[in-house]
Amino acid sequence: MRDEKRRNKRELEREMCVQEWAGRLASGLGSDTENESGSGQHLRQAGIDGKFVEFFGPGVSQLSVPDRTTIANMCPEYSATISFFPVDQVTIKHFTKTHFSPEKLEMLETYLKAVKLFRSYEDSSQDPEYSEVIEINLSSMVPYVSGPKRPQDRVAVSNMKTDFQSCLDEKVGFKGFHVSKEKQQTTVPFTHCGQEYSLCHGSVVIAAVISCTNNCNPSVMLTAGLLAKKAVEAGLVVKPYIRTSLAPGSGMVTHYLNTSGVLPYFNQLGFEVIGYGCATCGELVACGVLSGNRHFEGRLCDCVRANYLASPPLVVAYAVAGTVAIDFETEPLGVTSKGKEVYLRDIWPSREEVQQTEEDTVISSVFKELRGRMQKGNSFWNQIDCSDSVLFPWDHKSTYIRSPSFFSKMTKEVSRPPSIENAHVLLFLGDNVTTDHISPAGSISRTSAAAKYLQSKRLTPRDFNSYGARRGNDAVMTRGTFASVKLHNRLIGKTGPKTLHIPTGQTMDVFEAAERYQRDSVPLIILAGKQYGSGNSRDWVAKGPYLMGVRAVIAESFEKLHRRQLLGMGIAPLQFESEQNADILELSGKERFTIELPEKLCPNQQLKSR
Repeated sequence: MRDEKRRNKRELEREMCVQEWAGRLASGLGSDTENESGSGQHLRQAGIDGKFVEFFGPGVSQLSVPDRTTIANMCPEYSATISFFPVDQVTIKHFTKTHFSPEKLEMLETYLKAVKLFRSYEDSSQDPEYSEVIEINLSSMVPYVSGPKRPQDRVAVSNMKTDFQSCLDEKVGFKGFHVSKEKQQTTVPFTHCGQEYSLCHGSVVIAAVISCTNNCNPSVMLTAGLLAKKAVEAGLVVKPYIRTSLAPGSGMVTHYLNTSGVLPYFNQLGFEVIGYGCATCGELVACGVLSGNRHFEGRLCDCVRANYLASPPLVVAYAVAGTVAIDFETEPLGVTSKGKEVYLRDIWPSREEVQQTEEDTVISSVFKELRGRMQKGNSFWNQIDCSDSVLFPWDHKSTYIRSPSFFSKMTKEVSRPPSIENAHVLLFLGDNVTTDHISPAGSISRTSAAAKYLQSKRLTPRDFNSYGARRGNDAVMTRGTFASVKLHNRLIGKTGPKTLHIPTGQTMDVFEAAERYQRDSVPLIILAGKQYGSGNSRDWVAKGPYLMGVRAVIAESFEKLHRRQLLGMGIAPLQFESEQNADILELSGKERFTIELPEKLCPNQQLKSR
């Protein structure tokens, strides 16, 4: 019996890893920290920044074309210039489902073989010469989730229960909640829809299958759908108080989930479609589980203290279990009304089942639907009145889209950036300031600078919408920059979207302080610690600070992608010299800074500041 359990555990892990390889790889590659492990660590340490990366080898044949597309699309996350997969028989088989004519396919395959671009992984002699080969052993990979506060803090699913327990024990920090032993057994009873329930540490209260790079992959979403189907058929339910949601990246995802027959089972477990696009959302450490790629503090819900990133099928699994403090190998997901225990291994769909469903009902159906839509056109789009003007006719009354103010300063010739004279510090920040802290995201707070602007345009709070919806309005987005409630600014010594206007000694909204500095023609800088700008790649993460008048960020280290974004907007990403930081230099943040920028700037150049 013990050998049978061990075999079942390994088979389950193998199925999970093969089906979710793209998602797990993307998760591993998406951070730039010392805690990173697995495939991401291999590529980061190999220094592939700016390189062309080709994935090859016998393991590639196990990946579907959508899996490969997901991994290739993630190349900015692991700093490659481009990544791709060679054409093989899996590629040709995929094209047969996309309504390519047999004649075109035959011509394509013949041509690729003639120019030696077609690959057969059984014949390693076909492999080209690479400048460097990095080996990733798929058999050594195990399924992970990430959390409870940062995407780089990866936790093996098999260790989830013990890791969560250690998070309760540890002092408050990136992993810890510091809950005393006597309070770790606390339960809170409550009534929901006339039924009595109770919550404890680790209880799942939010489970969201949301739009992200990894769940645009049909195989991953189908795995989640088939898992939901098997859970319903086994008699399992999700507790009604858990806020479940399904936010596909496009209507096409809903189409293939419906075509494959799994959408009704999603609905029965409470995962109903709430919209399209990227969506997120005491004393107990309640948990959220979501299938996005970032979950920094405050992103999902301020009252949910622990949030874990997981693949779509694992989101469903944890929702059914109702807790993250579970060992899927030894503990059942739930018990049916007849008293039967159901384990995750009992309902996890096999790789063959997922691939068969994908090939039979998804790929062909999706391309047929797309072709029909393109030929038919969109009546709503066609009925929109538009100007004959070559240039976009800006509507100055619009609160959603307007001409960005930085266009007014743009010239054909790129001028040399002037030195920074007598700059004040807008924000004095610590380590691990993420793009969630910097860039506007989520709902617009009624007390924020953005809310004041919208109210001046005679809008009521119910019409504020979100920063995502108003990303075409620079007036809203600039006011939402550094508006995170989780931003800790050492100039004021507490958390919140406030800063100190140094000349007057007044504490005010970050935007209002920046606006006042700009009126007085005072340039601004930001002081920060390690890993400034980690997280999602967002355009407003650099645009916002630029429009606030920020000329430079001085940090101990930067996330590589964000450093490039700052450079692209003309903000200087400057690093303290080795073994130095703001504390060692005894900076208070109230000093004025002059930074001399030479006529010719180059990487790793030392600059003088006084």
